[in-house]
Amino acid sequence: MVLAAWRRWRERRTLATRPIPDAMWRSTLARYAFLAALPPGDAQRLRDMATLFLAQKEFTGAGGLEVTDDMAVTIAAQACLPVLELGLHWYDSFVTIVLHPDEVVAAREVTDEFGIVHHYEEALVGEALGDGPMMLSWRGVTDAAHTDGPVYNVVIHEFAHVIELRSGDATGIPPLPDAASREHWRRVIEASHLRLVRRIDAGADTVLDPYGAESVSEFFAVACEGFFVAGAALREDDPYLYELLKGFFRQDPAERQAP
Repeated sequence: MVLAAWRRWRERRTLATRPIPDAMWRSTLARYAFLAALPPGDAQRLRDMATLFLAQKEFTGAGGLEVTDDMAVTIAAQACLPVLELGLHWYDSFVTIVLHPDEVVAAREVTDEFGIVHHYEEALVGEALGDGPMMLSWRGVTDAAHTDGPVYNVVIHEFAHVIELRSGDATGIPPLPDAASREHWRRVIEASHLRLVRRIDAGADTVLDPYGAESVSEFFAVACEGFFVAGAALREDDPYLYELLKGFFRQDPAERQAP
């Protein structure tokens, strides 16, 4: 009880002494339509959460990149949106966020069914490990402000993986209260994933990033991008998936983004 009271005092002190500057916060919201659509009360709660997020996390620039306050706020605002109703403790598993100027080429290896190890390289704009650090590309972050084509948001994508990994595995299923909930989630998300794969194979346009076809885990992260950035489009395209995410995140982006 004493510890909880101390934490509340520390949070109040952080909000009072280290607030995000008004002009910086307004410009952050203005750059991203899905953030600008937040009602004033929700925008203020997001601002407070982003302030606490910045106090808890450490940003490190790589490749000669200098991380500015504006860059950190841009990332914090988007990262906090998925946990606006869940709580900032969902991100307690890591502290460091490494920001690169552009994509990073990572060496990978995979063992096939015959035990043969294959080596390859993969270009990354972001990567989330359960216990950190988080890696992001600043170019990937800024690209999210563009609205042409399928939904793309690397910050929401990687922080969705952080949420997912709290369940222990990258299965596309976040922590849920019971087996029945997990089974319902599995049925809905696997059906939606298969639907995306079939549409891509047929050459059809998709609301969600085709990268979601890679696996159910990547589909979950891509679906979160669509849910928060283009909620109305996702609700029309896949209402079952939308309702699944709406229930978990306790948010209804389609309603607040309505014209």
